[in-house]
Amino acid sequence: MNHIHIAGRRIGDDEPPYVIAELSANHNGDIATARRIIEEAKKAGADAVKVQTYRPDTITLKSNAEDFQIHEGLWAGRTLYELYEEAHMPWEWHEVLFRHAREVGITIFSSPFDTTAVDLLEELGAPAYKIASFEAVDLPLIRYAARTGKPMIISTGMADAQEIAEAVQAARDGGCRELALLHCVSGYPAPAADYNLRTLTDMRQRFSVVTGLSDHTLDNTTAIASVALGAAIIEKHFTLDRSAGGPDSSFSLEPPQLRELCTGARTAWEALGRVDYGLKSSETGNVKFRRSLYFVEKVRAGEPIPRSAVRSVRPGFGLPPKMLDEVIGKVARRDIEPFTPVRAEDIAGPAEN
Repeated sequence: MNHIHIAGRRIGDDEPPYVIAELSANHNGDIATARRIIEEAKKAGADAVKVQTYRPDTITLKSNAEDFQIHEGLWAGRTLYELYEEAHMPWEWHEVLFRHAREVGITIFSSPFDTTAVDLLEELGAPAYKIASFEAVDLPLIRYAARTGKPMIISTGMADAQEIAEAVQAARDGGCRELALLHCVSGYPAPAADYNLRTLTDMRQRFSVVTGLSDHTLDNTTAIASVALGAAIIEKHFTLDRSAGGPDSSFSLEPPQLRELCTGARTAWEALGRVDYGLKSSETGNVKFRRSLYFVEKVRAGEPIPRSAVRSVRPGFGLPPKMLDEVIGKVARRDIEPFTPVRAEDIAGPAEN
């Protein structure tokens, strides 16, 4: 399938890229901040804002054991439970923020991290479900979300081709008919060189789904480039102000950058266009400035036209340069002055010997 629909918006190769602003943990525990992020995402031109639906106890265990310690990266020194306790969005906010997004006029949906999250989101009328990269191996969760019949987007960070195939099959088995895969690198941030964007083309052919990009690089270059390789969806973390801090702030876009992403991605899509060797609308006024044949010497009627009398120059009101050899040696039908375009009606057959 080469398209899906979310809240009435058709998404696919023949449509402008669908830009998702990921709110994630950038609310920093303040619902007013979450509301403003939704508003700014709309102003920047994003098609949707996405949240995450979990509690620390639905995503991990409250343990200080070694397995649950984070020793590297942005979140080093914490336990998983501590990180998710800070980062999660309280469930009582969901109804308020879903209503606010609808009032603002932007689509809102979420990543559920367990079945109870899917149940909550169903009560709120979520129009789609996003499966996060770390949950792409949770096939029971994928099947449960798929049973809602809603469109699904699955991020593929860390998953190999076999694991992606299993996730796709789980979604299909659960009844999902509209499915998209987001090529993703689960590094925070991720270097552009890790993205291997040519994977997008293979992913679309291999799995026969809409493809997109979940981008964790620090600028928009990778995301905009992905459009040329078939990315129909672009997801980026979004915050009001990186200096405010928070678990995800350092690799999130601020409002001016999100506006640039929305504009740049859609411009890249427009530039792809179709196969077309014809004259473009912006070129029509410049055709007259192409090269053509002009007389540069006076030639009298009845005389053969010498090579020295004709040159290929701009503008383009004369015969095309490719006809130069056909013009030389022909007879002038009339007196011709210099700086006159060579026209077919001004020349006759070759001179007689």
